[in-house]
Amino acid sequence: MKIYSWNMFFRNRERERAFEFIAQSDFDIFCLQEVPEDFLARLKTLPFPVVAAPETDRLFKKERATHYGVILSRYPLRASGVIPLSHHESDLPLRGRMFRQFMFAARLWAKALGNRHALYADVETPSGTIRVFNLHLPLLTPALREEEFDYALSHADPSQPILVCGDFNILEAPHITPLNWLFGGRLADAVFHRRERARIEERFASHALQNALRGTVTHSLARSQLDHILASRTLRVLHASVIGDRIGSDHNPIYAELS
Repeated sequence: MKIYSWNMFFRNRERERAFEFIAQSDFDIFCLQEVPEDFLARLKTLPFPVVAAPETDRLFKKERATHYGVILSRYPLRASGVIPLSHHESDLPLRGRMFRQFMFAARLWAKALGNRHALYADVETPSGTIRVFNLHLPLLTPALREEEFDYALSHADPSQPILVCGDFNILEAPHITPLNWLFGGRLADAVFHRRERARIEERFASHALQNALRGTVTHSLARSQLDHILASRTLRVLHASVIGDRIGSDHNPIYAELS
């Protein structure tokens, strides 16, 4: 199986090239995050099963829009499900709210408005059914990311192998981990910049998952592995790579081949 995952960035200005990249990729499963509604309509014209769920509502400048998590598959889908997630913006400390407001006023970030969900689909492969999760964990604190990851995985079926794809926002470089403290984490969450990676890898292991791209950078500004393809240990990772062309996004697409 050939698996792709990509946060395409809701303000992507190279959408035509992004669509061609997705349509022409030799994928079996393709997970996407931050998909605009009009782009989702185009994805539904492709000759593959498609499932989607609202990832979040955002306000950018004066425009409110819903962006989606999407799973495309070359195999039939037996079932799919949507996992409601909490909206945490009202829980931010004053420092976090002020930073968010500054970034929004500078038109560098959008304002999150809620309507958050994760998504899963049961994919009927020639070797059996695999449950595929598509997650976009919050850019808030390590504790919240761990909590949401565990909650999403509580929807796994113990009888099935699983794949977990998405943007997990794991911060692991000293210039970027201060965001953990700004958004309500402890000072140690900023200072010990490798701690979240160590803890989340323990979480992966507790769910019997392997990180196909462990140790790679998928977001050049964060200099961290934000984007993940995780696979049950019953699946074998043959190859995994980061695709160099970001195609209008701030994230690199990632790829893994499994057997």
